[in-house]
Amino acid sequence: TCTKETPLANAAFWAARRGNLALLKLLLNSGRVDVDCRDSHGTTLLMVAAYAGHIDCVRELVLQGADINLQRESGTTALFFAAQQGHNDVVRFLFGFGASTEFRTKDGGTALLAASQYGHMQVVETLLKHGANIHDQLYDGATALFLAAQGGYLDVIRLLLASGAKVNQPRQDGTAPLWIASQMGHSEVVRVMLLRGAERDAARNDGTTALLKAANKGYNDVIEELLKFSPTLGILKANELPAELTKNERILRLLRSKEGPRKS
Repeated sequence: TCTKETPLANAAFWAARRGNLALLKLLLNSGRVDVDCRDSHGTTLLMVAAYAGHIDCVRELVLQGADINLQRESGTTALFFAAQQGHNDVVRFLFGFGASTEFRTKDGGTALLAASQYGHMQVVETLLKHGANIHDQLYDGATALFLAAQGGYLDVIRLLLASGAKVNQPRQDGTAPLWIASQMGHSEVVRVMLLRGAERDAARNDGTTALLKAANKGYNDVIEELLKFSPTLGILKANELPAELTKNERILRLLRSKEGPRKS
């Protein structure tokens, strides 16, 4: 296979990126541009067309015999790029020609992790239907559910949980999906995860809990959702509530209702 250095190969990459099917066909049919041509990073024409979502160029390349499962230097495949960018039609098409969900990027990324991270619900659905592993993790331990929680993608989260994702699976540093959603201020996500059995008082390796993190950031909606599940306030160090919690009337009322009757 060639590298991208020839002018004709350069033109083919341009055509794939811009979705210029007529030019791409012309170059491929000339016999002077290899269909699996790569640039200096190992990127193929198919990856470029998949990333940009040009389904007609993708189809042409595949029908001309492009290798669907090639990886560039970073480990990414055409399927990964299409999933990351939310091009469900391209994802479905690639599956029709034997795309694999198994390939990993240098940081452990898969098509499912990428689609979850960017909130592409339909792509996540397609990937799961075609056997993507819901328990995929980045090398730092982040799951699809963790990445969706970080982004606040409620529809993706519901789908992942309904498909058997583990609600409490933490990253290697002990950060659980609930913790990251609390840190990002996604109160709806926090509510859904608590209802699905997220451990409300799970601490990270550094000892901080979701409640403490939300209090430090002043996310009242998150704090309220967490307090509905009556947290162990002991974790906030012997009666020393963060100032953010004690300044807020609504939250003080919630806290008092949790404490129950005081001993006189």
